[in-house]
Amino acid sequence: MKTSQIRSAFLEFFRSKGHTIVPSSSLVPSNDPTLLFTNSGMVQFKNVFLGSEKLKFVRAADVQRCLRAGGKHNDLDSVGYTARHHTFFEMLGNWSFGDYFKREAIAWAWEFLTGVLKLEKDRLWVTVYHTDDEAYAIWNEEIGVPAARIVRIGDNKGAPFASDNFWQMADTGPCGPCTEIFYDHGADIAGGPPGSPDEDGDRYIEIWNLVFMQFDRAADGTLTPLPAPCVDTGMGLERLAAVLQHVHSNYEIDLFQRLIGEAARLTHTGDLENKSLRVIADHIRACAFLIVDGVLPSNEGRGYVLRRIIRRALRHGWMLGQKRPFFHAMVPVLVEVMGDAYVELTEKRELVESALRKEEERFGETLENGMRLLESALKEDTQYVGTASSSSRVVPGKIAFTLYDTYGFPVDLTADIARERGWTVDMAGFEAEMGQQRERARSASQFDSKATLPAELASALPPTNFLGYEMLDADGVEVLAIVRDGRAAPALDDGDEAIVILDRTPFYAESGGQVGDTGVLTSADGRFEVADTVKLGGVFHAHVGRWRGGALRAGARVDARVDGARRQATVLNHSATHLLHAALRKELGTHVQQKGSLVAPDRLRFDFSHFQPLGADELRRIEDLVNAEVRRNSEAQVREMAYQDALDFGALALFGEKYGDEVRVLRMGEFSTELCGGTHVGRTGDIGLFKILGESGVAAGVRRIEAVTGAAAIAHVAEEEARLDEIGSLLSAHGAEVVDKLRQLFERQKKLERELESFKARAASSATQDLAAAAREIGGIRVVAARVDGLDAKALREGVDGLKQKLADCVVLLAAGADGKVALVGGVHGAALGRIKAGDVVAHVAALIGGKGGGRPDMAQGGGIDSPALDAALAALPDWVGQRLS
Repeated sequence: MKTSQIRSAFLEFFRSKGHTIVPSSSLVPSNDPTLLFTNSGMVQFKNVFLGSEKLKFVRAADVQRCLRAGGKHNDLDSVGYTARHHTFFEMLGNWSFGDYFKREAIAWAWEFLTGVLKLEKDRLWVTVYHTDDEAYAIWNEEIGVPAARIVRIGDNKGAPFASDNFWQMADTGPCGPCTEIFYDHGADIAGGPPGSPDEDGDRYIEIWNLVFMQFDRAADGTLTPLPAPCVDTGMGLERLAAVLQHVHSNYEIDLFQRLIGEAARLTHTGDLENKSLRVIADHIRACAFLIVDGVLPSNEGRGYVLRRIIRRALRHGWMLGQKRPFFHAMVPVLVEVMGDAYVELTEKRELVESALRKEEERFGETLENGMRLLESALKEDTQYVGTASSSSRVVPGKIAFTLYDTYGFPVDLTADIARERGWTVDMAGFEAEMGQQRERARSASQFDSKATLPAELASALPPTNFLGYEMLDADGVEVLAIVRDGRAAPALDDGDEAIVILDRTPFYAESGGQVGDTGVLTSADGRFEVADTVKLGGVFHAHVGRWRGGALRAGARVDARVDGARRQATVLNHSATHLLHAALRKELGTHVQQKGSLVAPDRLRFDFSHFQPLGADELRRIEDLVNAEVRRNSEAQVREMAYQDALDFGALALFGEKYGDEVRVLRMGEFSTELCGGTHVGRTGDIGLFKILGESGVAAGVRRIEAVTGAAAIAHVAEEEARLDEIGSLLSAHGAEVVDKLRQLFERQKKLERELESFKARAASSATQDLAAAAREIGGIRVVAARVDGLDAKALREGVDGLKQKLADCVVLLAAGADGKVALVGGVHGAALGRIKAGDVVAHVAALIGGKGGGRPDMAQGGGIDSPALDAALAALPDWVGQRLS
């Protein structure tokens, strides 16, 4: 079976078993800020297992794209050198959320493998957790797997639950035993069955893992049965394809053979077994899907991981002799083999190709810079003693790492170049730097997460009924729960900070870039001051704030009041972001995609994909487009409809966002139609005025526009007018006269600066004439060491150059003091060059005045503190030069 057929067969099988087929979520987790990338199939369902998110179905199946190339889960360095490691891979999974459990999960797994895929039953082995007698009995007595092929796997090193066959989401929370299915490749392959000393061999390969989440683990290790046990399974598509296509390595399956063949063609490589081709074939999938999911190359976070993967692929292209851009040309074949399964890859093909090509061109530039750094290191006179003997010249590990990390320079290329010059590379030092970098990457991958509800509480609460689309006040709403320090609390006392969950609320919870509402919850006993409203688990509105008054108890009734003025100002900015998005796509092109937003009462911020800064004319046209739609005063229509109906209606959805079956569609005239769950104006004219404050870059390929609307926009215009009036008053000009007056001032300033430079040059020339006459001769070399205040660094350099020409064989040092600091410029010329260096001269004097300096043998600069020590150092310099000359 081809890989595409396996995907379809899996989904159709579980569709027939009553499962809802859900699409793959983005590689960038939308509901888990602790993860750098989606690294397993369960990520998009994490809140469901925790009980804080409710779904309309209890059975699901999917093919989830995953990435393991950063943070804790990182297989990057193994890719290409093993049979089954990948950065990007696809995980087949079926899920039960409190519905079926072990018996059905095991039976269906066996039916799919042996009935649909026709795998030989006697080649399949299974493992169970050593205390899971229930799973063992199902496999042995109901499925009929012989006891000899069922392996009980115990704890590792005696640690509680530290086992490949016991899965847990974290140190506490949902967990449970696993059962794994292994395929026996045959006796001609080395390796023993699971659980044996030789289990790491390649004969027995795990293909499917069935996780049975049936316990809630407390901090003390106590296991409590979950009220609704769940099933979470995962089967690697690439591994399964290798089994079905009777090959041993994942890289031999049809999908990879097509990519490897294209990589060989583009790099002119005849050996299809070359490991570099495997790396390129693997990395094109990871890079393309990261870009599809909104990640672009940069120097931090996810963008940095993407850049590393791209450059690793390019490095292997260089190793194959391909020095010109080629990686982006892999995209058409990738679309050919995976575009049917992932339509977003086809839709964003041009964006992927463009981003990769730009990064390839950038890599070419940095490679040249890296070569200059390496050439400089190889020319150093001093030897570096690393782990090699002191008689050899060694490129420091730190330099090798800088070449690799900053310039994308492969360390083996560094070693090859060094070897040609009789040098080696301090690999131990390089690995030490790499270790520190990995530690920094692990630290950077830990994101802060927001408050969460206890799992037992979340599973018992109904979703919050949001009233805020129609009203800002609601009387007599019930306090369903109070949460303090992550635990349910029965009541609040005066001054307590907490989260309050209501059965219904007019407070909008932060979502889609729109900030949460503020306001108050009041009762006869006091008031809860709501400082923020956040959404937990996608369904609960959590009111964050402080209670003032007597006791507030769960079950009490309160009146909810939203800060109406703040909400209205936020509404104007939110609707304006949709108009801005539409204007950007009209002006710049449909490649523009929203990359983030902030909608607050005082301003809006909109991040979008674009590869270059926007000019003043472009910004003006975009602003004009938005304001034209504001003046048109179109009705802002909000409709609720099925997700697919919304797309058919022409609504623009943000890729990677999770949408429910029913969505809200905001349509403002014929200008903008998007999916959005936020709160909005009734007509575009309510926005009043839209004014852009600025445009900037926030990452490679991502730009940001900040703007204001309504009263804030009018206030901004008034402030600009006031500043213009103040400038006019200072210039004694008004209106258009201001520009003319400024232009005249600038022209006059330039003229004065030219005259000043001329005066300085004449002063420097006059000073050097006097200094030349006073030069002291030592051993045939004339020495000048003098202080010439009033000259800047440029004039000092010109003065040194002038003295060098006048004196021929000379050593010159000029100093100028200003604001407590001293600038030093030194020069050596003629016969003196072979005997003394300008850098040494400047460094000597700088050290005496608490500074430093250096440079070329003929010209150097430095500085230090202006003190009496300077005069002494200058007076003693001729004797110091004499000692050096002798």
